[in-house]
Amino acid sequence: MNRPFNFSAGPATIPLEVLNRAGAEIADWHGTGMGVMEMSHRGASFGEILNGTLATVREVLAVPEDFEILFMQGGGLAENAIVPMNLCGVENPKVDVAVTGSWSQKSLTEAKRYADVQLAFDGKAHQFHTVAPTGDWALRPDATYVHVCSNETIHGVEFQTLPDLKALGITAPLVIDCSSHIASRPVEWDKVGLAFAGAQKNLGPAGVTMVFVRKSLLDQAMGICPSAFQYKLVAANTSMYNTPPTYGIYMVGLVFEWLKAQGGVAAIEAQNIAKTNLLYGAIDRSDFYRNEVDPAFRSRMNVPFLLADEALNERFLAEAKAANLLSLKGHKSVGGMRASIYNAIPLEGVQALVSYLKDFEATQA
Repeated sequence: MNRPFNFSAGPATIPLEVLNRAGAEIADWHGTGMGVMEMSHRGASFGEILNGTLATVREVLAVPEDFEILFMQGGGLAENAIVPMNLCGVENPKVDVAVTGSWSQKSLTEAKRYADVQLAFDGKAHQFHTVAPTGDWALRPDATYVHVCSNETIHGVEFQTLPDLKALGITAPLVIDCSSHIASRPVEWDKVGLAFAGAQKNLGPAGVTMVFVRKSLLDQAMGICPSAFQYKLVAANTSMYNTPPTYGIYMVGLVFEWLKAQGGVAAIEAQNIAKTNLLYGAIDRSDFYRNEVDPAFRSRMNVPFLLADEALNERFLAEAKAANLLSLKGHKSVGGMRASIYNAIPLEGVQALVSYLKDFEATQA
């Protein structure tokens, strides 16, 4: 099957092997006579799916045993509210947020509903093109937690290594929104207190959000936190306190089985580095395209770029579509183009994009 290459930022491309397997099982999962969407979440069949998915996720991401793995609903945006409701049930809660793009700005705005929030770093002053050293951030020694978005989908800014709060003498846990680069590289779990990720970029379809939370943080929920969102209660019920997004969990399980078959996160990271080097290399060698992000913080997953003449944007997109290269339009707040080259985008897809970039530029000579 000659599928186009889909560079959508999310919901995003899913490995064809996963789609084919899901299609084959859509009406009858393993001889049960039921599709996963039809199963009771309390039945033995879905219990097998859930437990298998949890085990594979923990193995592939090397999640330490002192972390609970939860399947939530509402996407990463809802988690911006659910996180403070679960961590700010302490006296005078304080949250320090590094704003490195649109998503961490949303996190800051939401946290203000529940805590005293301080701007630890303001990337807007740098047009969201770079991040200051963590040692220069405004961090409070008594913060309840520190929040970062470890990969900004819209602005294409990624932490190549997570902030080491302990090295700065900060005892607060680090919360990371890793929605758009989860499973694309190893997680530095020793630096993390809580991580969350919407599935619809690297893990599967929209509708399920994964949360990884240290067990030591489960007793900090605010009284106003709804029971269905309370991490301790969700964990105690193995993510089945309320009806979970069963089909989404099943799909996440298939994606992680695919990841394991690729050689795991280390192997997929090597592929991602090769794709990234190819695409950024083509952009940097061109006088027609440009990426404005500090190379030290360029995202491996989301590559925004601008054309020298923005009047050509619509033509660029139309001809890209004709070349089977889809969803390259940049976010409206940034403009230009954006290629999201998640795990499921093969090297051949990036090679095709680079070839198109060269051909389109040549027509402008």
